[in-house]
Amino acid sequence: MKATFRDVKADIMAKITSGEWAPGGLVPNEMELAETYGCARATVNRAMRELADEGLIERRRKAGTRVRMAPLRQARFSIPIVRDEIEAQNLTYRYGLVSRNICPAPNWLRARLNLPESSQVLHLICMHYGDGAPYQFEDRWINLTVLPQAETAAFQDIGPNEWLVSTVPFSDAEISFSAAVADENLAEYLSCKRGDALFTVERSTWQEGEAITFVRQSFRPGHRMTTRY
Repeated sequence: MKATFRDVKADIMAKITSGEWAPGGLVPNEMELAETYGCARATVNRAMRELADEGLIERRRKAGTRVRMAPLRQARFSIPIVRDEIEAQNLTYRYGLVSRNICPAPNWLRARLNLPESSQVLHLICMHYGDGAPYQFEDRWINLTVLPQAETAAFQDIGPNEWLVSTVPFSDAEISFSAAVADENLAEYLSCKRGDALFTVERSTWQEGEAITFVRQSFRPGHRMTTRY
């Protein structure tokens, strides 16, 4: 049986972590590795790309591939479906659309996503609940130039989070995390006190350089996010 890219990746990783391939050392080229593992060069290439993305090796055109002197440690965050996130906690999920409005992109959004002045966007305010308790307040903007079909989507029964994932892939994303103070509006929706600290996530996504959406998600007090690296 031919080696899969996972087999190749695991074996190369083992050579690096065991010290068999020393930091700074030159890694055999893809043709040599394909012959060693009895697989296609494309299989090796995929394994090497993932190892480079994870910070274990460094690939340079014409200079070859080397084991990094100091492997990069990268925290990775998935973009979850909020329904799945809530149901994974054995809670009953419920979604509610608060408001839906088509309007010209405000100046701050145009600057953030590099949108033309004439851009029209769909602005959605949504709530997500777990066992009837507020879980997430979602403030979402969708670029109608890229996704004109969003103009006719009602978003009454399915949230924009799920709709976007099933409608369009994204090639790039920018995510920031911060603490925010609950104003009167957020305090009402999240059933907390004005001035409470809220965990906030802001995310922008693009498809081949075209902005798709910007969302600001505010979570109830006490929310936490965990990642591994």
